[in-house]
Amino acid sequence: MKTVKHFFRKKLTSNTIELFYWRPSNGSQNFGDHLSQVVVSNMLFRHERMLDEQVKTPRRLLAIGSILHFAKDGDVIWGSGVNGKIPESTHQFKKLDVRAVRGPLTRKFLRERSIPVPEVYGDPALLLPILFPSRFQKTKKTRKLAVVPNLHDLNLIQHDESLISPLLPWHQVVDAIVGSELVVSTSLHGLIIAEAFGVPARYLRLSETESLFKFEDYYRGTGRSNIPYARTLQEAIKMDEMPPPAIDYQSLLAAFPIDLWNA
Repeated sequence: MKTVKHFFRKKLTSNTIELFYWRPSNGSQNFGDHLSQVVVSNMLFRHERMLDEQVKTPRRLLAIGSILHFAKDGDVIWGSGVNGKIPESTHQFKKLDVRAVRGPLTRKFLRERSIPVPEVYGDPALLLPILFPSRFQKTKKTRKLAVVPNLHDLNLIQHDESLISPLLPWHQVVDAIVGSELVVSTSLHGLIIAEAFGVPARYLRLSETESLFKFEDYYRGTGRSNIPYARTLQEAIKMDEMPPPAIDYQSLLAAFPIDLWNA
C-alpha cells in the first residue's frame, strides 16, 4: 500500500497557532497522528480556549508524532519525537521552544544540538484516559485480540479477522483497543493507547519500515529499558507481558503550552 506523505497544518489564518501533524494525502485519518488534533483541542477546551482563536503572536506547535525533522526555528514542541530513520542532516533547526518530548533519546538528540530540553517525557496520547474519563470504558471487553498495524504494515496483515485499521476514525480505533483483552501492534500509537488504558500490549515488528528508535524512545520515557518485540503474530500472543509504563501525567499536563493562547 503506497501512501504519499502529506503534513496537515491546522491553521485558518496567519493569526492563529498552527498545529502541525502528518496526514495521508487522500484526506483519510491515520489515527495516531490525528490524535494530535484531538488531544490539543481537548487540552485547550479545559482552558476555555479554541484552536482557531486569534492570537497576538502566531506560532507553530508540534505535539504527537515523530516529526521533529520538520521543525523550524521558533517552533514549540510538546511531546514530539525524533523519527530515527531520517538523516540527522535533515534537522535544520537551531532554536526550538521545547516543553516536553516523547522520551530521553529525543532529549539527548536535541541537547547535543545545544537546544534546552526539560526532563518531561511522554507522548500526549497517554493523556486520553484523563481527557475522556467516561467515554472509553476498559471494563467492557468485546474482543479477545486487536491487531493494530502501522499504516506501512497494513498490507501485511489486512486479511486478519482481528485487524483494526489505523485508517478508521480515531474513536473507533480507541474503542476497539480499550475493548480488547490483548493488543498486538506494529503501530507505536496502538501500543501507547493500549498502555494508557491498562490493556496488555505486545509489539509486533513485521518489517523494517519504521525505526526502532521511536519505540525505544517512548519505552524509555515511560521508565523501561529496551522494548521486546515479536516477529510473528503467534509469537506476539505468546510473549510475556510487558512491564507497565511509569507515566508522569501531571508534568506532561503542566507542560502544555497554554501560554501561546494567553499571551
